[in-house]
Amino acid sequence: MRRGLAFIVCAQVMWGLSPAFWRLGADVPALDMLGHRAFWTFVTVFAIHVVRRSWRDVRTAARQPRILALEALAGVLIGSNWLVWVWAVTNDRVVEGSLGYFITPLVSVVLGVVVIGERLRAAQWAAVGLGAASVVWLTVDMGRLPWVSLFLAATFGVYGLIKKKVDRPPLDMLAIELTVMLPVVVVFLGLRLVSGDDALASASGSEAIVLVCSGLFTAVPLLCFGAAVQRVPLSVVGVVQYLAPSLNFLLGVVAYDEPFGGGRLVGFLLVWLALAVFTADGLRSTRPSRWRSLGQRGQVG
Repeated sequence: MRRGLAFIVCAQVMWGLSPAFWRLGADVPALDMLGHRAFWTFVTVFAIHVVRRSWRDVRTAARQPRILALEALAGVLIGSNWLVWVWAVTNDRVVEGSLGYFITPLVSVVLGVVVIGERLRAAQWAAVGLGAASVVWLTVDMGRLPWVSLFLAATFGVYGLIKKKVDRPPLDMLAIELTVMLPVVVVFLGLRLVSGDDALASASGSEAIVLVCSGLFTAVPLLCFGAAVQRVPLSVVGVVQYLAPSLNFLLGVVAYDEPFGGGRLVGFLLVWLALAVFTADGLRSTRPSRWRSLGQRGQVG
């Protein structure tokens, strides 16, 4: 349990502080950053599979048309999510981006109802309603739709749904997603190199570090998160997951001095209230089954 908590906290802290990492490459175009991120993440994941001698499992999974199709869609979703997040970080939209990851759990709930046919309890409906009210309020206050927040929440929410549909280890799934992306990435980076516009070739010291280390910075928290899910109850994982967007939010407001007036505060308060209702309901609903499990263990002993 302690190791699991350490893994989940490590993942959330790395994701939470990621704006500071990506802003080191603020002058690199977001599309170039995405290309290098996907390429170096593939190199990192491939090396891990070689060391573990598990690449054969990836090939076996990729031969199944259903898994390959779902993982191809997952690759498009996570790639576009990375692109918009890096763009938001380097264009002073960290606060708006953090809102997206705050409302992702609510989007996942809605997807569960629409796609899987799950039924919501009254408290869950209330949380979804508060989340929707927050988006409407922020749209009026900002004078525009918070598209960064909605895009990040939607893409990551659907990405999580696909993970639920594909029963494979996270590292295997990530390898397939990156392999699907690789041909497009290689062509893009090759064209940039031939035209003399490759970001790495003309990068400064800090930019080169971001580009080359982007693979490691992407893979490590994903692996920590996957290891944590196997060791920690999902109710605990759900609560700790709010650490990353909270750190994003603090960086945006405190470190990067992004605008955060009274109108935005009301919108975020609605989201935080929704998450409080959602989390409390989740903890309450899992408690009886936990006590039953403890009682059964006591009877066996």
